[in-house]
Amino acid sequence: MINRETRLQALSTFLKAKRAQILPESAGLPAGTRRRTPGLRREEVAQLAGVSSTWYTWLEQGRDIQVSTSVLDCVASALRLNEDERKYLYALATEAGHGSLSPKEELSEISPSLKHIIQELRFCPTIISDRRCQIVGWNQAASHVFMDFDQIPAEQRNLIQLLFSRQEFRRLAGNWEHFAGGFLSIFRAYYGQYVQDDWYERFIAEMSESHAGFRYLWEQSQVSTAPDLLLEFRHAKAGKMLFHLTSFQVQGSADLRCSVYTPAPESLTEAKLRRLMDRSGSHE
Repeated sequence: MINRETRLQALSTFLKAKRAQILPESAGLPAGTRRRTPGLRREEVAQLAGVSSTWYTWLEQGRDIQVSTSVLDCVASALRLNEDERKYLYALATEAGHGSLSPKEELSEISPSLKHIIQELRFCPTIISDRRCQIVGWNQAASHVFMDFDQIPAEQRNLIQLLFSRQEFRRLAGNWEHFAGGFLSIFRAYYGQYVQDDWYERFIAEMSESHAGFRYLWEQSQVSTAPDLLLEFRHAKAGKMLFHLTSFQVQGSADLRCSVYTPAPESLTEAKLRRLMDRSGSHE
């Protein structure tokens, strides 16, 4: 199980990040001239939420205090959290996440029908990942646009780890921080949902120590189960390519996610991808 202190520290970090992102003027409060940090003060969040300043301070400090859903609703409204961020707040504040993976879940496999579906998306690069962002399936278009995942050992096919460790990804994305941040927001949503699985804490600690870029983006505390992204790739062989990312969970007990990169219709992306795949004969 995840250490309670670690869970409460994650809650503290999240609340501070969200508080810092709200302009006082937008909340109907004077900007003032003596603000040492950006965003709202703790007592202002408490005022907006209708709770005592001491209670909110304790909550943000990560103290082990009693919380109720109704009070958390007020805090979420004061901090203007979206639905995904609310779920994340509730999971951390109430330890409502699921437990660890069972041995059968540790290595997910996609069904033959799902494998067939993604192969039929011939000119839409598609990746299937599990709740730990381990890549468990992909189509030929994904191999051409991103990398040949067959050449990477299965245990090293973690999408988050690859984003920060492989130059192929860094060179590919025109706005790499936007690209990586989108996937980190999905990863954080999983972290909140499965807060009792201590694998996440180990992974986050390892990534934070190894990659300063991960640590910086992780501290932004963005949460989304389905970020809407328009991505510009600069492919070494095909040149500029524009994709719309559609990411959704696959129905079933395995909690798999399907990420489909659809060529922007007003661009030449699909034609470039066709030529790229034609040269290798991979879609024949």
